[in-house]
Amino acid sequence: MNDRLEVVEGGVLVRDGRIVDIGPHLDVASAPGVDTVIDAAQGYLLPGFVQTHIHLCQTIFRGLADDLALLDWLKRRVWPLEAAHQPDTLRASTRLAVAELLRTGTTSVLTMETVHDTEAVLETLAQTGIRATVGKCLMDAASPDAPSRLREDRVRGMDESLALHREWHGAANGRLRIALAPRFAISATRELLEAVAAEAVRANMIVHTHASENRDEVMVVRELSGGMNNMEYLAATGLATPRLCAAHCVWVDEREQDLMAERGVKALHCPGSNLKLGSGIAPVTAMRAKGISVSIGADGAACNNRLDMFDEMRLAATLQAVSQGPGALPARDVMWMATREGAHALGLADEIGSIETGKRADFIVVDRQQPHMAPGNDPYSMLVYSARGTDVRTTVVDGEVLVRDFQLTSLDAPAIASEARQAARILMQRAGI
Repeated sequence: MNDRLEVVEGGVLVRDGRIVDIGPHLDVASAPGVDTVIDAAQGYLLPGFVQTHIHLCQTIFRGLADDLALLDWLKRRVWPLEAAHQPDTLRASTRLAVAELLRTGTTSVLTMETVHDTEAVLETLAQTGIRATVGKCLMDAASPDAPSRLREDRVRGMDESLALHREWHGAANGRLRIALAPRFAISATRELLEAVAAEAVRANMIVHTHASENRDEVMVVRELSGGMNNMEYLAATGLATPRLCAAHCVWVDEREQDLMAERGVKALHCPGSNLKLGSGIAPVTAMRAKGISVSIGADGAACNNRLDMFDEMRLAATLQAVSQGPGALPARDVMWMATREGAHALGLADEIGSIETGKRADFIVVDRQQPHMAPGNDPYSMLVYSARGTDVRTTVVDGEVLVRDFQLTSLDAPAIASEARQAARILMQRAGI
């Protein structure tokens, strides 16, 4: 996934967590100082996927919030469950998410957590080996339907976010970073959004929010903003800059798209979530044609149920085929969105997203030996349309092997699943669901 989209048959040499050599000339087994050799024969080695919109804290809500539209889904299920979280259930939810993500080839995430106890998520992530940019959710104007635990004073919320940044940004050898994360315009005052915009510049932070996911949401934003569309309102607050990562963007009109292109706003496409919540099909090809950066995320397990990037890539391509015609979003472009564009959205384009010398050793090996992966004439087609998350044989982050021979190396998947079931029962009792 370099600029030339080369497909190379050969080896990759890693030292101190970075790629130092690539190519057919490499005999990695005899290279000086090598202590680990991964046999990637009959596999595709590619950059680990970069998911740019996810909610780790919602993983144990899986199956508890089905068959609802966005605003009802929030009010009736997600907000009560998020409010009921304690550090123990947040840790269980994070571990469950990371186990699934690593086993299905995701090596980096941009995640929005709940309003409270984000330290528990960061502590857990530090132990798992995954790369993550984490934002504590900011909500100072939650509707009366939101639990009181999710309604937070603007100053307190910003202070806590900046304290997390001071403590955690760059932790775990740079794997962990902090973003500012106002949930969406409906649950944030204009004063909060303006404060986020100012602090993002001052502290050099990215901003992670939701925008124009659902038609009802767009109507509410118009009412509270005096008639502005979502992206216009975010621009009026100072947020519409290259730092802004806006999840969904399903209902952005052409004027908003022009604004996003002009200001460098990045769109985070979540096709599986948009389908399950009945939100619609994002205008991905139109946005990309205008030069807007569009990357991919699974969103949370509460509105997708799976965190598998292979699912999202296939959906991204086929939904644009339905709305715009076959070939509107080719497999190569989807792979670019899942790797290079994700790295760009996170501000990590020089560090991850491709297999190139000098970059961090974040990569996966996808097995090619199963019947559904044959004959394999076009690797991009095979990976986007044929491969499954269960085909990931190896996952490496920062040079550390986290999945080997389809199995997690340092996490106990059955124990994590058992812990998550117990945590979900406790959470449901706390939430009264």
